[in-house]
Amino acid sequence: MKEKLMAQIQRYNPVNEQEETDKETLLDLLNRPEDISVRENLTGHLTASAWVVSPDRKLVLMAYHKLYDSWAWLGGHADGDWDLCRVAEKEAREESGIETLTLISPDPVSLETLTVNGHEKKGKYVPCHLHLNLTFLFEAEPTQDLRCKPDENSGVAWLDMDELAEKSSEPWFVERIYSKLVNRAKHGIVR
Repeated sequence: MKEKLMAQIQRYNPVNEQEETDKETLLDLLNRPEDISVRENLTGHLTASAWVVSPDRKLVLMAYHKLYDSWAWLGGHADGDWDLCRVAEKEAREESGIETLTLISPDPVSLETLTVNGHEKKGKYVPCHLHLNLTFLFEAEPTQDLRCKPDENSGVAWLDMDELAEKSSEPWFVERIYSKLVNRAKHGIVR
């Protein structure tokens, strides 16, 4: 499965300098002997995100993450699973309670290397590290029931994609990641 992920990343066509640099970083780390699929790798490890949009492409499903004190996309750690599309879908379901998701493309619509500040989790200190992330595009009906995942978030909601800058307290994500994903979802740019 590691080879399949490497091939998926190699096929990815970066659209900006951030993606070019992060693609190189991901491929470099995948070629090293350390297992980056597990969070025990404290330097950096694989994560996957789901960008879940409404059929009319006006809304995106977000969670209010406790750790970041902000509305943010859905996703989580690979925890040994090299199929990051499957991880993204699993995490979206776990974090939002949504049941029916439609995958738009099996290929990622975005890739990024994200910094994570040191923090406490379940009473244990987690040092600063990298999340080596691939994002996948899903579609879902906003009429579905949603629920929080209390250990991670305190809210789940469909947000207007044009209002993300007002909802997120993470300007870098809004500028560099969410705006790119909004554009790709609205204009059908799928890698």
